[in-house]
Amino acid sequence: MNIGDDDSTLMLRYRDGDLRAFEILYERHRGPLYRYLLRQCRDEETAADLFQDVWGRVISNREKYEARARFTTYLFHIAHNCCIDYFRRQSARRAGLTDPVDDWSDRLTSPHHERPDAELARSQLECAFRASLADLPAEQREVFLLYEETGLDLNEIAYVTGVGMETAKSRLRYALNKLRAALKNDPAVASAEARGSSRE
Repeated sequence: MNIGDDDSTLMLRYRDGDLRAFEILYERHRGPLYRYLLRQCRDEETAADLFQDVWGRVISNREKYEARARFTTYLFHIAHNCCIDYFRRQSARRAGLTDPVDDWSDRLTSPHHERPDAELARSQLECAFRASLADLPAEQREVFLLYEETGLDLNEIAYVTGVGMETAKSRLRYALNKLRAALKNDPAVASAEARGSSRE
């Protein structure tokens, strides 16, 4: 087996009993999958439970797998269903849940020097982003996370979420616009930007 085999080939190999193929798939996808689940439910323990549930379903359904779509599409379709099942079990009230610290900072900024002022600005920007992401309607947040975390195109995201492609496209557009607007207007971001301008 070639470690460079595509995901669908690996899943077919796993379906036929190749455990090493599953190990490679798991290593490739565990990070994006966990981040997607964590940002969906915003609770580390729940995300860990859902993570195990998703892989459990992949394992239990391996004999039925057919390479009709990319493995990533297949995996996140299962993840989407696990999240839906979870939210259906929860009450409407979700007050008190907070976002754990995550690794979005790598995408937001990469300061050359870890000075205290740079760290403070980055921390404020991270908080502003997490708050803005949490404030998105659930459908928009999910499409955004799938787009950012998985590399799926809009047709695949539409399939994963069970909506039309135009609906998925619209949700992504609204999510991006709301995040940009929220971050632009956030006092923490404005403060960070002002400090950055003063150092230029």
